[in-house]
Parts: sequence; C-alpha cells; structure tokens
Amino acid sequence: MTETTAATQQTEAGDLGQALAALLRRYLEGAREAVSDLPGGPRGFQVLLTASEGACGNQATIAERLGIDRTVMTYLVDDLEQAGMVERRPDPADRRARQVVLTASGEKVLAAAAESIRAVELAVLGALSDDDAVVLKRLLVTAAADAPPTDHSACGVPPC
Repeated sequence: MTETTAATQQTEAGDLGQALAALLRRYLEGAREAVSDLPGGPRGFQVLLTASEGACGNQATIAERLGIDRTVMTYLVDDLEQAGMVERRPDPADRRARQVVLTASGEKVLAAAAESIRAVELAVLGALSDDDAVVLKRLLVTAAADAPPTDHSACGVPPC
C-alpha cells in the first residue's frame, strides 16, 4: 500500500483518537450524572463492577486494572465501605493485602447503577444499530484488555 493510499484510507475512516475522545467525553458526562450519588461517581461504579467479578479483587490489583492511583483507591474504597457497599477482607494469598468484596447492599446499588450506565451507553452509541453497538463495545473491551495481573493476589480464589 502506498503512502497516498494509506493517508486516503485514514482520512476516509476518520481519526480513531478524535472519535474515541468524543465518545469518552460524552460517556463521562452522562456517567457522572447517572451515578452522581455513588461514592466516587463513575470510578466508584468501576470499583464495584470490578469487585463483583470476584477474580483478582484485592485493592492494589483493582487500582492497577482501573488505572487509579493506589492512594486515591484507598480513599475511594474507604468511602464505598463507609456507605456499606463493600467490605475489605484479608487476601488468602497475602494476608497483608485486602480483597474488596461487595456487600448485599453493594450488589443492589451496582445493579441499579449498571442500568443507569447502560442507558448512558445507549445514548452515546445512539447513532449505531443495536447490533453494531454490541459489536463496537465487544471490540473495544477486547482491544483494551490487558494481560492478567502478574502480582501475588489470589486471582480466582473465592472470598473467605
């Protein structure tokens, strides 16, 4: 492929960075409003969602996975714990580490917040058909996936 052909294809397809930035701005604006009553807003939602998955749920691993500074993560989990949505438990693989585990209240809050976030996703991707929106989300999740954490946490070990 020649440079001219590559440049033409890039122009026709648009710039990925600009498109992602525009979608992210719209998503974050909607997400902030949708989960404004949740400690930490969208970040709090992400922590609850990640903790609900069960695997690799220690505080440091969640912080790394979400790109949240460990100090900020501590305050965020403190706020979620004070609200009764999560509790910290010793990580069976490393008693110095703490797993972040959803409480029954946290599960209910997460379910309601997930519905609100889903509405935001539908609005942000409203120009796409339902099928295309599902495909785009799946492709973005796949593209963004990192390798599994290589730390010492008890990935996949059920909470005590």
